[in-house]
Order: sequence, then C-alpha cells, then structure tokens
Amino acid sequence: MAKQKKLLIFILTIGVFGILNTEMGIIGILPEIANHFNVSVSAAGWLVSIFAIGVAISGPTMPLLFSRFDRKKVMVFVLSVFVAANIISIFTTSFSILLIARIIPALCHPIYCSLAFSVAADSVSKEEAPKAVAKVFIGVSAGMVVGVPIVSFIAGVFNLQMAMAFFAIINIAVLLATFLFVPSMPVKEKISYGTQLHVLKHSNTWIAIIIVILLNAAIFGVYSYLAEFLQTVTNASSNITSLILFIYGAANIIGNILAGRLLVEKPVKTIAALPFLMGAVYILLFFAGKFTIPMALVTLFWGILAGLAANINQYVVTTAAKEAPDFANGLFLSSCNIGTTIGATAGGLFISEMGTQYVVLVGIFSLILTMVFIFLRNYQFRAAELVSR
Repeated sequence: MAKQKKLLIFILTIGVFGILNTEMGIIGILPEIANHFNVSVSAAGWLVSIFAIGVAISGPTMPLLFSRFDRKKVMVFVLSVFVAANIISIFTTSFSILLIARIIPALCHPIYCSLAFSVAADSVSKEEAPKAVAKVFIGVSAGMVVGVPIVSFIAGVFNLQMAMAFFAIINIAVLLATFLFVPSMPVKEKISYGTQLHVLKHSNTWIAIIIVILLNAAIFGVYSYLAEFLQTVTNASSNITSLILFIYGAANIIGNILAGRLLVEKPVKTIAALPFLMGAVYILLFFAGKFTIPMALVTLFWGILAGLAANINQYVVTTAAKEAPDFANGLFLSSCNIGTTIGATAGGLFISEMGTQYVVLVGIFSLILTMVFIFLRNYQFRAAELVSR
C-alpha cells in the first residue's frame, strides 16, 4: 500500500512537471520560434502570455466543473489534450494554429494541477497532507525553472521541433503511467457546485486569495527580471547568469522539501515569518546585487524562500476553503497567475522609471501588504479556534 502511494505521488509529480514544462519551457525557445514562424520575439511572447491568461481565467471554473467525475478519467482526459496540443505544435507551420494549440491546454492546466494537489493530500493522513503536496510541488518548481534550460539546450543541439517534442514525450509518458498504474478514483462524496461556490462567501477565502496574489507579485515582480538584473546591475557574464538562474531553480526544490516539514510542524509561524525573511533578501539584493558571489548566495536563499512560498500559497487557500478542495486549488492557481501578471507588469514599470536595481521595491511593497493580510488571516483563525473551544 505504501509503495502504491509513493508511485501515485511520483506520477503526479512528473505529471505537473510535464504540465508546467509545457507552459514555461517555451520561454527557452522564443527566439527560435520567432525565427521559424517569421514573427517578432514580442509576438512570440504571446505564447507565454496567452497560456497564463488561459490559466487565470479557467482556474476557478474548470476544476469546479470536473470535480464530480472520476479523478483518473479526468487526468487521462487532460493529459490527452496536452499530448494532442504538443504534437500539433511540433508539426504546424502556422503561428495562429500554434497559438490555439497553447490556449486549449491552458484551459485544462488547472484541472490537472488542482487534482494532483487534492489526490496527493487525500492519499495520506490529514496531518501529513502538506508533505505529500510539497512532493508534488517539486514537479511544479522543476517545470517552471529546470524545463527552460533543458528545452533551450535541446533546441541548440538539435532543432526547434525536437525541443517541442520534449513536451510531448513527457506528457505521453505520464499519460501511459496514469492509464496503467493509477487506480480508478471515483468521487466518494459529490459536493454540489453550490456548496463549493459557497466558500466564496467566507471572508477568510478572499483574504487567502489576496495573500496569494500579493505574495506571487512579490516574487515574480522581481524574479521575472532576474536575468536583466544580473546582466545590468551585477554585470555577470551569460554563463554566470545561467548558473545563478539554475541555483534559483534548484533552491526552489529545497524550499519545497522544507515546506513539507514546516507546514506540518509550525504552519502559523512559517507563514508569518516568510514576508520578513523575503523582505530581508530584497534589501540584500539592492545593496549586494553588484557583487557576483554575494548575489549568488542571496539568490540561493531567495530561491529556497520562493519554493516555500509556493507551498504556503496553496496551503492558505486550501485551509480557508476545506469544504471544496478541488475548487480551492483552482482558486489558488488562478490567484498565482494574477499575482504573477501584476508583479511582472509593476516590475517593468519600476525598471523603466527608476532603473533595474529598483525592481526590488515591487517585492518589498507587495510583501508589506502581504504581512497585513497574513495578520488578518491568523487573527481570524485564532478567533475561530477560541469560538470552537
């Protein structure tokens, strides 16, 4: 039984890696896509933006619509959509068709990821759920940051089609593993759509959503421009830039592992401490960002905190809306994408107005607001505990 649970969580981890790699891996081959389809790099950038918009729109709705069906069948369906879209992307000669092949899986993205988190949590005891979810988050981190250099490397050694085939191969492997090794998972208690939507009437649900938006804005408002920061402020070479970006990605995974333990043992203290620790990192980035070795060390610590933050985001939403886990995970994914969009936009404005070094202010301002809403969340939870006693 223990081996089956481990295999299930492993398949889910590789599954979210394949999904997130399809979303983010394309960043590593945007110049090749622009050249292949004879469009500008900014136009090719729509392949990233349109996917994020699709996830943000479908996040609250699609997991809700599919929440009453057998979870294995839903995962097989979503993975099949991703495989079909990946194969179309390899062979199409039309940029418009490529855009469509990005939109359709983007709408299905929140279904698989929300199910992966819910299934991982349900496979263990309530107390151990954060650890199981943290393992799945390793796939999220790997898909977001490790997939980019892998796909870029494949495109450089072989060609664009081989790089895009990497997306398809991962998703085909997970589809087969899901079909063969994941047991049927019919929903035991079918929660009505009305009951799930009812969580939106709770103020703590909205506080959790705001925390996720602000915390993601704090991270991606700065991380989106890390390569630019390294090149213009640190004056790092392209190789050093790639190395530090890799350090950040690897540190994310360490943060995921730590999150599993901390959110089981000290959830309230961990959530409350994160904005202060990340704020300290951004202050260090501002003052030590000109020096390569200190910058690499700060980025390592920053990456660990960012990995921890990803788990905290999921934790605060799902604990606020326990009655509707799949819907809650959809809200989490949508909030993450909204926060990323807001943060990246604000970061760009700060850079254009004040200079690259001042992009850290986006993170600091967002973290100050995050602290306020974390305080409100913790106050509400303490008040609810006193009432229940």
